[in-house]
Amino acid sequence: MKLKQLEVFVAVADHKSFSRAAEALYLTQPTVSVYISGLEKELNAKLFVRNTKEICMTEQGTQLYQYAREMLILQNQIMELFAADSRKAKPRLVVAASTVPSRYLLPDILARYKEKHPYGQLELRESDSARVIADVASHVVDVGFTGTVIENKSCRYLPFYEEELAVIMPNTERYRAILEQERDLDWIRQEPLLMREEGSGTRKEAEKQLRLSGLDVAKLHVAASVESTETIKRSVKNGIGITIISSLAVREEIAAGTVLAFPAGKNRSTRKLYLVYNNSYALSRQAEKLVKVVQELYPECGESDTAWKPG
Repeated sequence: MKLKQLEVFVAVADHKSFSRAAEALYLTQPTVSVYISGLEKELNAKLFVRNTKEICMTEQGTQLYQYAREMLILQNQIMELFAADSRKAKPRLVVAASTVPSRYLLPDILARYKEKHPYGQLELRESDSARVIADVASHVVDVGFTGTVIENKSCRYLPFYEEELAVIMPNTERYRAILEQERDLDWIRQEPLLMREEGSGTRKEAEKQLRLSGLDVAKLHVAASVESTETIKRSVKNGIGITIISSLAVREEIAAGTVLAFPAGKNRSTRKLYLVYNNSYALSRQAEKLVKVVQELYPECGESDTAWKPG
């Protein structure tokens, strides 16, 4: 078994496509197929199930994936440690992030990271908070950024940013009157509510704020659960319903007056965004560098008691 085979295997698993993996690795698709076929023959195992739309890992493939990722991480660490010229070493940093940090904070973070450390390879995966934390816990990504905490013995959370949640409404005469007259969230009982999907950090925090306001989420009129923040914003603007969402995600719409914002709780309702890493493994040098960049950009956010502190 060769490390190149494992690199190709991980790329196919990540991209769920032989052609996209070939493009990412600067190989031809037949070459990728040869690597995978050789690996399957050597292990006497079927690693992928192929269909017309995409490919999926088999149970054996899933078992191999974690080991393969760990071996590639170690390879990168060795290459970085012993490379005579750091520009010749291209360590790979894989970052997972939920929607809000991925779209509204990571562009600045990753731009600063690439400015300070231009020679590594960077891969960003966007999903919901639950998936991000699961990937960190499984050590298939180096670090994650998430909008909530889900307890996991392998994960440590470093709070780095605090933001507000807000109830977002169409900018109509009816909702302008609600904004002027109402002082609590009871009026939401009669409204069609658009929520982020299960597993979303925004949804978990929104449900928490509703409970703190004395509202039973199960008794509210949840008209739809939507994965896309952009779809929710457009739906609100078109009068389909209201939502509870990150103020980061709608700051431009609020400034432009296309939507209205109502406080998501009696007091100022805030939540923290977190950088999360797997405490069972040593962080790679590239991951350490990314954490330092986050701390440089957001020094006002203190570390949690159990957070890792880079040397």
